[in-house]
Amino acid sequence: MNALPGIEDGRWYSCRTEALGRLRDDARAACHQHATMDPAARGACGPRLQALMGRFGEGCFIEAPLHLAYGSNLHLGNDVYLNAFCTLLDTARIDIGAGAMLGPGVHIYCADHHHEVAKRREGLERALPVSLGRDVWIGGHATILPGVRIGDGAIVAAGAVVRHDVPAGAKVAGVPARVI
Repeated sequence: MNALPGIEDGRWYSCRTEALGRLRDDARAACHQHATMDPAARGACGPRLQALMGRFGEGCFIEAPLHLAYGSNLHLGNDVYLNAFCTLLDTARIDIGAGAMLGPGVHIYCADHHHEVAKRREGLERALPVSLGRDVWIGGHATILPGVRIGDGAIVAAGAVVRHDVPAGAKVAGVPARVI
């Protein structure tokens, strides 16, 4: 379920509305505060950023900097770790299961821009949810594309581009990512 106004998961919408623009501005400000706070004062997550999120589980830790599209569609289970320079475009819901670890520079995209040039110029995109199971490990600079589900205990190698679902316990690597 999408927490953003005017967006239904999987349906085309315009990302150029004023309401969505204001929400993106809020997310940028929260991410900026998180990145510029003294680490001792910030703790596991800056207060403005944590308040923005859909769920921030116990024991989670988010390194700075972080980039979110909106924040309200991000749901973290307990004991999730996000290393520095992660980008999470949460136009749809992103669920990250308990104990998951994301390496530096991991990107998760829910936004799928229209493939027709004229419609892309209009700002048309759709939002496809992404789900990472419990105890998933995503290596540095891996990219998870819209609509992907990664099963419990799976490992995604550094630099992989994940276009399709990953079964529980599987290890994937490469561009595009394949089971190894």
